[in-house]
Order: sequence, then C-alpha cells, then structure tokens
Amino acid sequence: MKTTQNTVLITGGSAGIGFQLATLLADAGNTVIITGRDAARLAHAATALPSVHTFNGDITNATDVNRLVAWIKHDFPDLNMVINNAGAASLNDLRADTDTFAKASHEMLTNYLSVIRLNELLIPLLEKQSASAIVNVSSIFAFAPGKKLASYAATKAALHSYTQSLRLWLAPSTIKVFELMPPLVNTAFSAGIGGHKGIPPAEVATAFIEALENDVYEIRVANTEAFYHLSLASPVDALSVLNE
Repeated sequence: MKTTQNTVLITGGSAGIGFQLATLLADAGNTVIITGRDAARLAHAATALPSVHTFNGDITNATDVNRLVAWIKHDFPDLNMVINNAGAASLNDLRADTDTFAKASHEMLTNYLSVIRLNELLIPLLEKQSASAIVNVSSIFAFAPGKKLASYAATKAALHSYTQSLRLWLAPSTIKVFELMPPLVNTAFSAGIGGHKGIPPAEVATAFIEALENDVYEIRVANTEAFYHLSLASPVDALSVLNE
C-alpha cells in the first residue's frame, strides 16, 4: 500500500497514537482528517498540524457519525484509508465493582461496534478507489486478557476476530485490511494503567508506516510480536505474563 498521496480518516486523532499517525501521514504528503470528541484538544491538534482537517464529534453517536460520513463524501470523495483508532478503556474489579456493565457497554460500543458501523458506511466509498485500506487499531490484549481490563481486552479480542473476517470478505476488492496491535503505550489514555512504562506513540506510528508500505497486514508492534508467539506456544504462560 502506498504511504503518500492518500486521503486518510483517523478517528480519535487529536492525541496519543492517533495524533502521531496524523503527524507522520501528513508529513509524508497525505491529506489527513482527524476526529475527536474534545473540541479543545482537537483545536490544539489543528494548531500543531495546520494541514490536517478536523471533525468534532463522537464516534459512538449515530448522528455524529452520519454527519461525518456525509461531510467525507462531499468534501473528500477521494478518501481511500480509514484508521479506526478511537478507543475507551476502564479498569475493572469484576468482584467488587457495581458499574461493570455500564463500563463494558461503553467500551464495546466505542472499540468494536462503532468500528463496524463506520466501516459499513464507508466501504462503498473505499471500493470506488483504485487502492484503499481499512486499519483497525486493536491491542496486545487481543491475544490474552488482563483481569484489570477485562471488558477492554474482550473488545480488542472481538475487534481482532472481526478484522480477520473483514479481510477475508474484502479480499476480492481493492480494500486491504490492516490491524495495528500495540503493546502498552505511554499516552494520556493509558495513564491509569501504568502507561509511563510503555513505548512512545511515535514508535507505534513508525511501525505502522513501515508495515503499510510492505503490506504487513497484522502489525504486531514491539513486544506484541514476542507475546503473540508466546500466546501460541503457551496460552497459560501468556495469560500469566499479562496479569503479573
């Protein structure tokens, strides 16, 4: 897949991994659109990346999504890459918490169901392009759950399964399907789960660009690669490692 002269939509692109992806893709000569729920943070991202187009809206809100898709079709009919990066995560105590269902519902809608909805709405546009891509951002947790992030890990496992199915369905088309699978990343998003111990988001973005250029469809960033092989060799050991 080419890494320049694309028109790229990145959900959750105002901070963290999404912002770093926007930075590298814009610098490489792509037209980049980012979405975000936080208007102030989105404005800050726009100031830092003046060539990037912004959309203030919530990817879990059907009205916002319909507005986004209509705007894309009208103003960016050459869209040929969608990066589903927006996410939500909550710490869980499955024994003591009394709001587990509410947290899980929000995570499942944000991390999984909203991805399916946006892809469904944009696939007809992507199929019109000579070459296009869908990129779903999952996680190392797609391969084994962490007990403190039980429902978050479940959403990423679901997204991994869906991504594999989507790749099979779209194989006859012009759309390539990628999955970006970072380990712990040092972002504000992961601050509550020891994110300061993680890799920088720029490392994830760089790995993505290299994999995109070489059509590596499952992008297991940094120690996600080793963990993937451990999960195949010993699921019990993999579960233990993520829950030490």
